[in-house]
Amino acid sequence: MDKIDQLQKTATQIRRDIVRMVYNASSGHPGGSLGCADFLTALYFSRMKHNPAFQMDGKGEDVFVLSNGHISPLFYSVLARSGYFELDELKTFREIDSRLQGHPATHEGLPGVRVATGSLGQGLSVAVGIALSKRLAGDDRYVYALTGDGELQEGQIWEALMFSAHHKIDNLIVTVDWNGQQIDGPNDEVISLGDLRAKWEAFGWETLEMNGNDMAEVLSGLDDAKKRAGNGKPVCILMKTEMGFGVDFMTGTHKWHGIAPNKEQLDIALGQLEETLGDF
Repeated sequence: MDKIDQLQKTATQIRRDIVRMVYNASSGHPGGSLGCADFLTALYFSRMKHNPAFQMDGKGEDVFVLSNGHISPLFYSVLARSGYFELDELKTFREIDSRLQGHPATHEGLPGVRVATGSLGQGLSVAVGIALSKRLAGDDRYVYALTGDGELQEGQIWEALMFSAHHKIDNLIVTVDWNGQQIDGPNDEVISLGDLRAKWEAFGWETLEMNGNDMAEVLSGLDDAKKRAGNGKPVCILMKTEMGFGVDFMTGTHKWHGIAPNKEQLDIALGQLEETLGDF
C-alpha cells in the first residue's frame, strides 16, 4: 500500500470515528472535524515528529496546538489512533468526568493535550509562546497550530501575528481551516475576512495556500511550509476545505458546524465512509 493510499484510509476511518463519537454523545462538532481530517492525519501520521510516550514539555519534539478546540472529535481520534491512549476511550467522548471533554482540557491529564483550547482566538498566542520558548531553549523542532477562519475575527489573533513577525518566530507554522463557514453562517455574511492572503502577508508572514481535502496536496503543502520556515518569518498555510467533507449531506454548509446526526443520518454517513482500520 503506498503512503498516500494508507493515509487516505486512515483519514476515512477517523471520519467514521468522528460521526460515531458525536452521535454517541448527542452533541459535538462534526463539520469542521470532518473537513480537517486529511490535514491532521497527514501531520500526525507522516510529517510531525512526536512521541505517544507523552511528555508535557515536548522537548525535542514538534508540538501541535488545536486553537479551534471545538473540533476535538478529530483531535481525539487522531491521538488515539496514534497510540496516545486506548481507542476504546473514544466511547467516553463528552461524558461527565471523561478525559475527552467537548473542548481539549489538561486537568484530567489526557496524553497529547498540552493546553486547554476552544476559547477562540487564544490558541495561536499559546503556540507563539511555545515556539518562542523552543527557540530560547535551543530546541530546533517546530510548533504547528490550527485555527478556524471564523476564529480570525478575534482581535487577539492579529496581536499574535504582529508579535510573531516582529520577533521573527520562524519555527511556527500556522494552518487556517479556510472553509468559509462558521456557527452562524458563511463568513462573508457574519464578518467578511476579505483578502486573507494579503492580510497575512501584510502582517509579515510567509504565506501559502493548499487544498486541505487532497491528501497529496496536504503533504506537499506541509513540506513547502517547512522549507519556508527558519528564514526569519513565521509561516501560514491557508487551507481550503469543505466543512463536513466525506459525508455528502454535511458538506459545504454551516448547519453541521455543531449538531449531532440522528440514527438514520449516522447510518447514511457510515455508508459513505468505508471501515478501514476497525471501529472503536
